Amino acid sequence: MPRPAGDITAASGQAAAASSSGQAAAASSAQAEQPAQASWRALGTLVQLVVTEPAALASARHLLEADLAEVDAACSRFRADSEIMTLGAGRPVQVSPLLAEAIAVALRAARLTDGDVDPTVGVAMSAVGYDRDFDHIKPNGPPLALTIRQVPGWREISLDGRTLTMPEGVQLDLGATAKAWAADRSAARIARETGGGVLVSLGGDIAVAGPAPEGGWRIRVQDVTGAPEDEPAGPYALIAIRDGGLATSSTAARRWQRGGDVLHHILDPRTSLPAEPVWRTVSVAAGSCADANAASTAAVIRGRAALGWLAGLGLPSRLVDATGVVFTVAGWPSDAEAADSGAADSEAAQK
Repeated sequence: MPRPAGDITAASGQAAAASSSGQAAAASSAQAEQPAQASWRALGTLVQLVVTEPAALASARHLLEADLAEVDAACSRFRADSEIMTLGAGRPVQVSPLLAEAIAVALRAARLTDGDVDPTVGVAMSAVGYDRDFDHIKPNGPPLALTIRQVPGWREISLDGRTLTMPEGVQLDLGATAKAWAADRSAARIARETGGGVLVSLGGDIAVAGPAPEGGWRIRVQDVTGAPEDEPAGPYALIAIRDGGLATSSTAARRWQRGGDVLHHILDPRTSLPAEPVWRTVSVAAGSCADANAASTAAVIRGRAALGWLAGLGLPSRLVDATGVVFTVAGWPSDAEAADSGAADSEAAQK
């Protein structure tokens, strides 16, 4: 849910290394009833659902599937019939409560990141070739004629309750915030309706709610996407969170080539071009998945300046540069501390 005011917030339970003893304790206490999980694809990404009460898995999945279908119908830039694609510009329009909430989250992220995360990048996204579900984007193609220009800017968007006004020619893209917000929203709803603990991961945007397992929710953060049961490839960290959310943004996962240019999906609003790939991945833990995702995305755009910015906000973060060197700030455990043996409950995959 969008927060009415304030800065990007850290979780009350900071990210911590998932120690071997902690995992053993969790496994021992849960021998009678292990958490249950399910995975499938929706919103063009991998969905992972974990619940502490196995009997609640079926109902939790039903709730999550329904929520994601509603979000897709309201917010997808890749569906001609979605609400966001039918918006008029240049005059006030009434939007649904769901889309109003999604846009409010996007505008809040823009404000808190000084415009680094800007929902008015829709036209620029299409210009660089991200104009359909990523699974349907060809990995190679002819060169594109790209122009450096600033996007219209989030301050040009007015949202008063459910009344939205935006200039002609603006196309909203909520891809930088909608999945994280959807994860927060669904995790809270499932925990409320089932009474148990829940973890929702939408392509690496992870939200947890309700009572956490003993030892916390164990999550493997790595730079090469893989299934939680597989051995990690490349640098990784195994951490535990008890509340809030965790997000990983990457310049290496969703990328394609046009001519001699390698492009990716995180655009700098000041140029309308993909951000310089200073960071291969940035992972952030915060008080909500939406906050974590806003911070991780902005960090990619800020480059080296992100280290001081994230530290100043007190957000535990792990940043991996283009050469594979790992940096940690604000209490995120080093990979040496975090890479304990044992499987994680979920994985913070690249997105």
